[in-house]
Amino acid sequence: MRRAVATTLVVFASLLAFLAIFAIWVNRQALDTENWTNTSSELLEQPVIRDQVAARLTDELYQSVDVEAAVRDLLPPRAEPLAGPAANALRGQVEKIARTALGRPEAQALWADANGAAHKQLLVVLEGGGPIVSTEGGKVVLDTKALLAELEEQVGVGGRLVKALPEGASQITIMRSDQLGTAQNVVQALKPLPYILLLAAIALVAVAMAIAPGWRRRALRAVGIGFILAGAAALLGRSLAGDMVVDSLARTAAAEPAVTEVWSVGTSLLVDVATAAIVYGVVMVFAAWLAGPTRAAMATRRTVAPYVREPAIAYGTLALVVVLLVWWQPTPAWRNPIMLAILVGLLAAGVEALRRQVIREFPQASRADAQARRRERLADVTGAWRERASAMWSSTASSARHPVRHRAANDEDDRLASLERLAQLQQAGVLDAAEVQAEKARILGNGAPEGVTTGASR
Repeated sequence: MRRAVATTLVVFASLLAFLAIFAIWVNRQALDTENWTNTSSELLEQPVIRDQVAARLTDELYQSVDVEAAVRDLLPPRAEPLAGPAANALRGQVEKIARTALGRPEAQALWADANGAAHKQLLVVLEGGGPIVSTEGGKVVLDTKALLAELEEQVGVGGRLVKALPEGASQITIMRSDQLGTAQNVVQALKPLPYILLLAAIALVAVAMAIAPGWRRRALRAVGIGFILAGAAALLGRSLAGDMVVDSLARTAAAEPAVTEVWSVGTSLLVDVATAAIVYGVVMVFAAWLAGPTRAAMATRRTVAPYVREPAIAYGTLALVVVLLVWWQPTPAWRNPIMLAILVGLLAAGVEALRRQVIREFPQASRADAQARRRERLADVTGAWRERASAMWSSTASSARHPVRHRAANDEDDRLASLERLAQLQQAGVLDAAEVQAEKARILGNGAPEGVTTGASR
């Protein structure tokens, strides 16, 4: 019964880990200005996204100012009727210039600044601050007017368009005040959710190990497998949801590449979190194996026992590993102080559990014994290689010293093969008894004859 309850708790912990993956992704993607800005910059680096942004900026430019009038002012009176066709012909060139401009660092910096400012404004609204944006009539907008002004400067037209840009040119409304209540409730629930889910999962695992003490290693292995499955399920869910999102948002086939790219870049943090869950699961499965009864695990524990027994060596090595991981930051959790504290605590608990196990199993283990065993294993390996090399050398030398003996053995094999062939020819009726006796005499007396082949041809 205890194991059944522990198994149920482990299953629930794995489900909480699966939900925590998505909660962590939403928090880091939607509520972190740095991640939001970095994602927007990665989006603009994609050619299909730049094409869409360039098309929008071109549309905004033509909607915000009278390009035809600006062109007419530059033409002589007789050519003024050509202002309309010239403005239309200029549109394609403007979009081409916009695509080129968006690929430059200056324009990309303006794009990142605009997205960062919009996200900060969004967080102010969602956290209930700001007397203007959080009350009736408040909006959160992405203002790309700076990009539009730069595009106008590169297009030229006498420098007249920049003066004509209206105040609200090229502003994309992200959220209105009538959506504020729902958005604030969602944020209030999302901010603490990752920590709640992870701590609840850890607590369930701890309870499972406490109520089934003889099943702790298997419980740890089951949790590791659960984390691996949770990460794999999150990646699968991302793939399936991506298809649905692209189908629902891409109204035309031409828009599908851009929507697909947005989904791919926007969920890259989800891939990181899911991959981290898989890595943590693999570590847990390895820890469960290391504590297991297999011969390889026992040999490993015996090898590390002299060093793990000493707290200074064990925890000094752990501290070095933690420092390297904090510097490397292989998963996003190593950049978060709270998650970092949880991970370090779990690693320390694992090291202490390993120390206690090896002390029980190898109470007399010492570094001198470990060095002696290493020398013995090295000597065994070296001796095995020497014996194998000696056997190979002896076989080669024997063949070189007794070539006649080897040729005799080969001749004997040839005679036996010829006699078998002769019997087959007699059974098939190709040779009669006299011919068989004559050929057998030749085989036994002179080696494999050529007459067998001649008899067959007859």
